[in-house]
Amino acid sequence: MTLVYIVCKDAVEAEKLSLRLLKKRLIACANIFPIRSLYRWKGKIMNEAENVIIAKTSEKNFNKVVNEARKIHSYKIPCILKIDSSANKDFEKWADKEMK
Repeated sequence: MTLVYIVCKDAVEAEKLSLRLLKKRLIACANIFPIRSLYRWKGKIMNEAENVIIAKTSEKNFNKVVNEARKIHSYKIPCILKIDSSANKDFEKWADKEMK
């Protein structure tokens, strides 16, 4: 199982992207969390409210998820991270079924 961590500008963008990935069966599910992000951008330290998606997918779908996210993401350089993980067999079986 692969987790995809995607930072979005707000909950609306996170939900829109999650729904797009679900409809295309590239992910099995997504969790959306409000976060506070501190980072350097164009020489300034930023302190922003954002939302993060943690999407559950397969290794083979990761690049497709990245490509779809980039199509509609509002950020010039979106944060899209791949996290390799393992899950209980029942969850993995369910997730694989949802991505077919």
